[in-house]
Amino acid sequence: MNTLIEKTEALLEFGGTKKDILLIIISGISLILSIFEIIELPFDIAWVAIILCGVPIIIEALIGLITAFDIKADVLVSLALIASLFIGEYFAAGEIAFIMQLGALLEDLTVSKARAGIEKLVHLTPETARVIKNGKDEIIQAKDVKIGDILRVLPGESIPVDGIITFGQTSVNQAVMTGEPLPVDKTVGDTVSSGTVNQFGMFEMKALKVGEDSSIQRLIKLVQSADANKAKIVNLADRWATWIVVAALSAAIITWFITGEIIRSVTILVVFCPCALVLATPTAIMAAIGNVTKHGFLVREGDALERLSYVTKVAFDKTGTLTFGTLKVSEIKSFDINYSNEDLYRLIASAEQFSEHPLGKSITESYKNEFKSPFLSSENFKIIPGRGIYAMVEGKEILAGNKELLIENNIYIDEKVFLETEKFIEKGSSVTYISINNKLAGYIILSDTIRKDSKNTIDKIKSLGVEPVLLTGDIRNSAKNIASKVNITKIHSDCLPEDKLKWIDYYQSINMPICMIGDGINDAPALKKADIGIAMGSIGSDIAVDAADIVLVNDEIKELPHLLALSKKMMKTIKYNLTFSMILNFLAVALAITGILNPVVGALVHNAGSLIIIINSAFLLNWSYKKI
Repeated sequence: MNTLIEKTEALLEFGGTKKDILLIIISGISLILSIFEIIELPFDIAWVAIILCGVPIIIEALIGLITAFDIKADVLVSLALIASLFIGEYFAAGEIAFIMQLGALLEDLTVSKARAGIEKLVHLTPETARVIKNGKDEIIQAKDVKIGDILRVLPGESIPVDGIITFGQTSVNQAVMTGEPLPVDKTVGDTVSSGTVNQFGMFEMKALKVGEDSSIQRLIKLVQSADANKAKIVNLADRWATWIVVAALSAAIITWFITGEIIRSVTILVVFCPCALVLATPTAIMAAIGNVTKHGFLVREGDALERLSYVTKVAFDKTGTLTFGTLKVSEIKSFDINYSNEDLYRLIASAEQFSEHPLGKSITESYKNEFKSPFLSSENFKIIPGRGIYAMVEGKEILAGNKELLIENNIYIDEKVFLETEKFIEKGSSVTYISINNKLAGYIILSDTIRKDSKNTIDKIKSLGVEPVLLTGDIRNSAKNIASKVNITKIHSDCLPEDKLKWIDYYQSINMPICMIGDGINDAPALKKADIGIAMGSIGSDIAVDAADIVLVNDEIKELPHLLALSKKMMKTIKYNLTFSMILNFLAVALAITGILNPVVGALVHNAGSLIIIINSAFLLNWSYKKI
C-alpha cells in the first residue's frame, strides 16, 4: 500500500506545471487590475497577461506552422491576440491569452508521469546462470548461455533461460507468465520458462531458448511494443482548427471588405477564438477524475476516461481480479473411521505448520481462521520437491501431497477416490491426499475464493451495454467454473502473455474497443495494448500498475460499473459543452459582423461562455451511478 501512496504522491507532483499555475495566477490578477484600473501605470497592466500567457501561444503557433505546417487552435488564438493588440484592445488580448492558457493547464493536469514498468520488468530478468562444465558449476552471465548448455537451478533461484528438465523434480512459481499463484510441479521431461522461480527442489535443465528468444525477454518486448498503436484522442479544437481558421479569416476579410470597419473584423477574430471550445473537454475530464478518485480510482492518463467511454468489451483476468487469488480449504473428507473430518484437518494443518509451500501455508492459515485450537506437536518435517511433505505428528507418520507421492510410497489408493476428486480438479481446485502411517486417510480440497461483488459487478456492466470477457492463464475447466458463477459467457483460457495480447488485438481488429482489467505481471502487455487498462492496485504487481491507464487502489471491483457509467456521462457532458460553445461562437460572430459586439464585449462573452462550460462540467464531481 505504501508503494501506491508513493505513486499517488508522484502523480500529484506536477513539476513544471507548478510554474504554469503561478503564471496564470499572476496573469489573472493583472487582468483584474486592468479592468478596474486600480493601478496607474504608463502602460496597461494587461500586458503582464499578454507576455506571460500570450507570447508562449504565439511562439508555439509559429513553430508548428514553420516546421510542419501544423494548424492547431493556437493559430486562431494568435490571430485574435495580434488583431486585438493592433487596435489597442490590450485587455481583450490578455483575457484571450489567459483563458487559453487556463484550458491548456487543465489538460496538462490530466496527463500522467512517464511510466517505469519496463525498467521493473528488466529487473526480473535473471542476470546469471549456473552452467555445468566438466562436472562442476560455473557462474556465467545469463545472456551468454547457449542452446544445449546444461544448467543447474537451485531452490529460490530464477530460471535464466527456457529449457527442459533433465534431472530432478521441483515446484516452479510461474505467476510471472500465467498469473496463477500456485506453483506447478515439474519433473524430468517438463519444460520451464525464464523468469519463473524454482521454489523447492534442485534440478538440471537443458537450454532450448536463450537470449532474445527466452520467455522473459519476449515479455519485455511485448510490454515495450504493446501500446505503439494505441490511438490517442485528438483535442477537438485542434481537429477542427484548420476549418475554424479558414472560416474566421474569411469572415473577417469579407466583413472588412464590405463595411470598411477594421474593428468589426478584429471582433470576429476575437469571438471566433475557441476559448469555450478548448475548455469543453478538459474541464469535464478534470471533474470526472475528481469524481472517480473518491471511488478509489487513480487515473494515470489524461484521455483514459474518454477512451473508456467507447469500449464495448471488458476483459477480466481471473486470479486476483474476479477472485482473491488466495486458496482456502473448501472441503475435507476422512476415509478413516478413527478420525473425523476435523481430526484429519488438525493433523494435516499440524503437519504443514512449518511448510513454505503455498498449498501448505493455505491449509494452516485456513485452519487458524476456522479453529482456535493450537496445532499438535510436529517433528521431522521435510519437503519432498514436486510431491508434498512428510512429518511426524504425535507419533503418527503423515504424508500429504499429490497422488505421485502416495504411489511412490506404495500407499494403496482406490480408483473411486480418484474419480471422486476429479470433479474438484475439473473445477480448478487443488487436491492434497493424506496418509497416516502408510494408509490413505482422506483428502483436503483447496479452492480460490470469488470476490463477493464479482457477479453483481458483471451484471451491472452488462446493463451498460458492455460485454464482459474472461481472459485468463488458468486451465479451461477452472476458467469455466469461475465464469459460470459470475455470469460470464465468453471465455479465453490457458493464456500466456502473448495470447492475451493476441485476443486484445483481435477484438480491436474487428472494431470492438476493449478494456483490460488485471493484476499480474503477465497482464502488463495486455493492459498496455488494450484501449484502456485498469490494474488492481493493492494486490497488483508494480509492473501491472505501471502499465495501466487507471488503477483501482482498493481493489473494490464493485466500483467498476460506476467508472464505466461515469465515462459515458462525461462524454455526454463534453458533447453538450462543445455544442454550446459552437452555438455561442456563431451567435457572437453574427453580432460582431453587424457591429453590435466590440472586441472587449466579445472577450467578455467568451468569459461568460467559459464560465457556463465550467459550471456544467462541475456537475460531474458528485454524479453517481444508479443501476437502470
